[in-house]
Amino acid sequence: LWMLTNLVAAGTGKEGAGLTVADIFRATSNFSEKNMVREGASCSVYKGKLRDGSQVAVKRARKLNGQYLSAQLSRELETLQKIEHQNLVRFLGFFEQRDETLIVVEYVDNGSLREHLDESRGTGLELAQRLNIAIDVAHAITYLHEYAERSVIHRDIRSSNVLLTGALAAKVAGFGLARVAGDGEEATHVTTQAVGTAGYVDPEYLGTLQLTDKSDVYSFGVLLVELVTGRPPIERRRGLEPRATTKWALQKFRGGDAVVAMDPRVRRSPASVAAVEGMLRLAEQCVAPARQDRPSMRRCNEALWTVRRDFHRRQEPRQDASAGAATGDRSSEWVSR
Repeated sequence: LWMLTNLVAAGTGKEGAGLTVADIFRATSNFSEKNMVREGASCSVYKGKLRDGSQVAVKRARKLNGQYLSAQLSRELETLQKIEHQNLVRFLGFFEQRDETLIVVEYVDNGSLREHLDESRGTGLELAQRLNIAIDVAHAITYLHEYAERSVIHRDIRSSNVLLTGALAAKVAGFGLARVAGDGEEATHVTTQAVGTAGYVDPEYLGTLQLTDKSDVYSFGVLLVELVTGRPPIERRRGLEPRATTKWALQKFRGGDAVVAMDPRVRRSPASVAAVEGMLRLAEQCVAPARQDRPSMRRCNEALWTVRRDFHRRQEPRQDASAGAATGDRSSEWVSR
């Protein structure tokens, strides 16, 4: 017997309205192997197409000891269902039965940022595109922290949780570890077991077990370094100790060698080097050891807009009007926050 939550989609009420378990099984061809996107130890993700042609991703999660979702997790999922932003993967709802849960979200079909940095997807990212992606992610996290009905701490900001559309717009996914801030005194932090992805986790959170929005800021700083270098946060090297990319890149930046930390696939120019220095300067602030020394995500957003504006101003004049689109120039766009 499947238990059903309210599946009315955020905002429009279209995609999730009236969905049934039968719809999900039909959309995924009964969870056929050909529709499997990825498989993990505790869950598998499938893509599916609804009757109206819209695509969804369905996470089929197995539960330990037959436990239903906790009341806290159910409340958080209901809160996430109300979140709507152009740079967040839309959460549509979930079904559950005794030993598994189906979580239904918008399907984004161009892979993850990590896949594009690895070039297992796409043909590489120019610096302008990387700046656009950084700003999209900053918009999404700012919305979660400041504009959601209740402040949401994502807790798992990383490149594999940043999905890209065909136009390389970024959408933040991976809300499995997200936490909703409480009321009153609890609104500033959540005391919880330390979890997250190695290389991205705020060390102060690890030490105090107090999760705050500045923990997301720390992870965002690591993501900025990843965009600059193209390298994962912890780089495995044959015959050598693993290298912490953030520490290495910021050492180069502080020594005046930011260009050494740049992804070698990114074209060097005075404009690109200056932009990379701006991104690393912000990353250094984001990963400050003490959370009170880190900027808010709103401030990160503003700083990146300035970096992008200056980058395009420093570039040589375009030869034609189409060049802006080719280089990913979105510096004059209006973005709702």
